[in-house]
Amino acid sequence: MPGRPSVLFVTDLAYEAQGRRYCDEDIFLSSRLRNDFDVALCHPLDAAALMDAFDTVVVRNSGPVLHYQKEYDAFREQAAARGTRVYNPLSGRADMAGKQYLLDLTAAGYPVIPTVDRPQDLGRLPEADQYVVKPKAGADSIGLTFVPQEQLVGLPYGEILVQPRIDFRYEVSFYYVDDAYQYALHAPDPQRRWVLEPYQPTEADLDFARRFIDWNTLDHGIQRVDACRTQEGDLLLVELEDLNPYLSLDHLDDPTRDAFITSMTTSLHRLLGTPPRPRGGLYEALQRGSRPR
Repeated sequence: MPGRPSVLFVTDLAYEAQGRRYCDEDIFLSSRLRNDFDVALCHPLDAAALMDAFDTVVVRNSGPVLHYQKEYDAFREQAAARGTRVYNPLSGRADMAGKQYLLDLTAAGYPVIPTVDRPQDLGRLPEADQYVVKPKAGADSIGLTFVPQEQLVGLPYGEILVQPRIDFRYEVSFYYVDDAYQYALHAPDPQRRWVLEPYQPTEADLDFARRFIDWNTLDHGIQRVDACRTQEGDLLLVELEDLNPYLSLDHLDDPTRDAFITSMTTSLHRLLGTPPRPRGGLYEALQRGSRPR
């Protein structure tokens, strides 16, 4: 592989996500990856046409694929046929493959919000004042509604999931590169999902998150384990994001953000079989925008 490895960085800089600025995060992240790789940014609709010219494709804040499902499916098929290195790999079992995993984890007894997709299974759900109904192919809360119990029997089953609406204390997210924990953030106010603060997890919290990382069996890439803390103090999985998890890098302090960048950079080098650049001293000081001391 002559010269520096090349990365096609897939992002939709114009996508407007509630409470998040995709463009800011991906401009920053791609600028830091450029220290080790030759990086070009492209829209997800252009990825299939451009990917052959790069050593790997990094899928980042590309927006909900349901907005371009046909093109995304074609990208997956072509990447698999050509043996393209994709980061995250396209073998994810969680959100990358739809919401079926919530049903599978429920059936397997994992600590997940109980989920069903058939009217005959409604009796398996705990009693609740309201129930969450969402499409199996949903993302970013698109199509999500709340209904009372008496309306459950009349729902259009087949492409929807039903869950009890949990009265939780807060949501918390655990971020991983490959199988290594990086950091955690939580939203203290249940009504403000993306107003985040640093969170110091307990060993029990990390054991909880680790179960889902192990279950997904990705050999490289970035994953975000989203959970809610119930009023009883338990954690329940809300979502396992393994396609294009938003990282909320703007909520991290400099050392934590730098450590994440280093982990992701090392992971990409491992995928490509290339050596990482030297770190430390003047190099690190320049990355922080400060003088060495």
